[in-house]
Amino acid sequence: MTYPTQAPTAPSALFFDLGGVILTNGWDRVCRRQVIDQLGLDWEEFADRHDFVAHDFEIGRISLAHYLERTIFYRPREFSAEDFTAAMFAASTNLPGSLQLLADLAVTGILLVTLNNESRELNEHRIDRFGLHRYFKVFLSSCYLGVKKPELEIYRLALDVIQRPAAECLFVDDRDLNLECARDVGLPGIRFESADQLRSELVARGILA
Repeated sequence: MTYPTQAPTAPSALFFDLGGVILTNGWDRVCRRQVIDQLGLDWEEFADRHDFVAHDFEIGRISLAHYLERTIFYRPREFSAEDFTAAMFAASTNLPGSLQLLADLAVTGILLVTLNNESRELNEHRIDRFGLHRYFKVFLSSCYLGVKKPELEIYRLALDVIQRPAAECLFVDDRDLNLECARDVGLPGIRFESADQLRSELVARGILA
């Protein structure tokens, strides 16, 4: 005798990466190169110094001011720290269709949570600039948690904070390694390619109509 199989329950919580999914990457190599070239700085010299402090910067161990002191303002410049910060922040834009997708998800009642690697000041600027408080209830960024993707601990912490089992959640990211490591703690995921592709996948899972 066969029994009908029960359809899987739609997730009750969605974890979202921000850079590369909702917004452009905040301070990745492309953004860094753009700003360094714009201000006429030596790329190799900057990149060396950036690599030395990048980890501490992303996990909130050093501030933006400290980061800039180590990477840029260790010698006099023809521009100010405020000028550099403005150029750094201006590099962020939203990706096509992603904010509308968030708006549509927000009205479903599903819990929306960020799970992203970002330095504190840039993260908070992006949250404010793009009105992300309208959609997300919890912001689990590396600068607040003191650990970053793809380390397993960040996924365990994220699940502990929202108090949901991994099987009831879904993680959206644009990087295969981040998704692979999330699966190691039982957290299923979707690789983001575009807002339209993600919308189709969420409809197939019963999260959106």
